[in-house]
Amino acid sequence: MPREEREAQLVVAGTEEFGRAGYAGASMVEIARRVGVTKPLLYQYFGSKDGLYLACLHRAGGRLTEGVATTMAAGGEPDQMPLKVLAAIFTTFDHDRYAWRLLRDATVPATGDIAAAAADYRRRLDAFAVLGATQLLTSRGLADPVDIEAVAQVWTGVVDSLISWWIDRPDEDAGAMTARCARIMGGLFGW
Repeated sequence: MPREEREAQLVVAGTEEFGRAGYAGASMVEIARRVGVTKPLLYQYFGSKDGLYLACLHRAGGRLTEGVATTMAAGGEPDQMPLKVLAAIFTTFDHDRYAWRLLRDATVPATGDIAAAAADYRRRLDAFAVLGATQLLTSRGLADPVDIEAVAQVWTGVVDSLISWWIDRPDEDAGAMTARCARIMGGLFGW
């Protein structure tokens, strides 16, 4: 098998293992077993557990930030943007749900490359949340920066909670989850 294909398989298997068990609990032996390679080959490809985690994190974070950026850049009514962003996230992770957990894994080292990369992706996502909150609130005549910050914080927590709930429901695909969120948001906010 070509190296690029094998690396891709290892990153997918690593993402699931890290997403299920966290960085601290993940087993390199289990990741290698899932792909049908030896642990030494896994280390040959990525150098270390940190190297594999970083590859998994960059894949997840890159896909997510690109999907959200593209969705927000397309514009639209501020009231509809939260659902559009959720749809983009669900679509991005529909067949790779555990990738989301890599962005918020509390078991990663507190310093070093992994911590810096995870913090960078979280900062980017938080910036999108602030931008969305700014657009939504200003469209309703509200511009207090503290209100915007509070709404962005709430939104981040809502997204994390929804995705965590969704991860445990493999029979609910991205379309079904988007429809569920549309019903909920419509009921709660009249959107």
